[in-house]
Amino acid sequence: MEPTKDRLALIKDSLTRALHPVVLSINDESHLHVGHNGAKGGGHFSIQITSLAFEGKTPVQRHQMIYEALGDLMKTEIHAISIYAKTPNE
Repeated sequence: MEPTKDRLALIKDSLTRALHPVVLSINDESHLHVGHNGAKGGGHFSIQITSLAFEGKTPVQRHQMIYEALGDLMKTEIHAISIYAKTPNE
C-alpha cells in the first residue's frame, strides 16, 4: 500500500473507533504543500466529520476530541489538518 493510503487508513480507523462518525471524509492535500518544510514529515489533510459524539460540544472541544482520537498520528503521520466537525442535526 502507498504511504498516503496507509496514512488515510490510519486516520480513518482512529476516528471511526473513537467517534463513530455517520459521515467521514478525509482528503489528502499534501500535494498542495510540496516544497513546504512540513511536507517532508507528515501529510496535510482536510477532514469532514459528522458524529453524535459532538452533541453539546464547542468547536474547540470537537477539535480536541479529534486530536485525542488521532493521538500519536499527530506527531508522526500528520503535519497539518483542516477540520470541519458537526453533529447530524447541523
